[in-house]
Amino acid sequence: MTDAAASDARIRLAGLSRHFVEGRQTHAVLHELNAAFAAGETVAIRGRSGSGKSTLLNLVSGIDTPDSGTVTIDGRDLTGLTERDRTLFRRRHIGFVYQAFNLVPTLTVFDNVSLVLELNRVAASLRQARVTELLEATGLGGRAASYPDILSGGEQQRVAIARALAHRPGVLLADEPTGNLDDRTAATVLDLLERLRHEQGATMLVATHSATVAARCDRVLELQHGRLVAAS
Repeated sequence: MTDAAASDARIRLAGLSRHFVEGRQTHAVLHELNAAFAAGETVAIRGRSGSGKSTLLNLVSGIDTPDSGTVTIDGRDLTGLTERDRTLFRRRHIGFVYQAFNLVPTLTVFDNVSLVLELNRVAASLRQARVTELLEATGLGGRAASYPDILSGGEQQRVAIARALAHRPGVLLADEPTGNLDDRTAATVLDLLERLRHEQGATMLVATHSATVAARCDRVLELQHGRLVAAS
């Protein structure tokens, strides 16, 4: 699906532009970008370092706002929301697997995964069941009481995946999800991420340099000169 007007789109990007100013230089990162992503599909976003992959994910999530253009998810225009409303929307509908994991060091594994459910005011009994289910699914059942600093990189990434999926988001964003992992651990993480995403029917956008990751996606797009194009 390449047409931003496609009727089955869960995510639509229309005329999306973003630039940054460094000193006296203006750097255009995204330029009138248009794209659409269907419910349930997985799309790899590739491009050289600095091409805007992370910027794009931050715009889709509502962490950042564009200079112009719109981001629409399930018919809701995120660019028309206040910062508070974008935060609430992200908390309820978007899961983000960060490249640096971004786990809270003072919280246990269980509490890191449970946090978004608490913020969404999910009942304690339901939180317990959901987090326990995810930790078992990610092979972390025995790590619930552990803190992030004693986990391996692969374990931390699995906690980050469980946390991103805890509230069953319709949109899952992953920024270089295997960038800090060895090949074997990366393969395990990819298997897990895809299985859990498929079970929830989420649309997933993956920013990656990895050809292996890209090959497992439904589509591969490249960021070139601020626009998304089909990978050759």
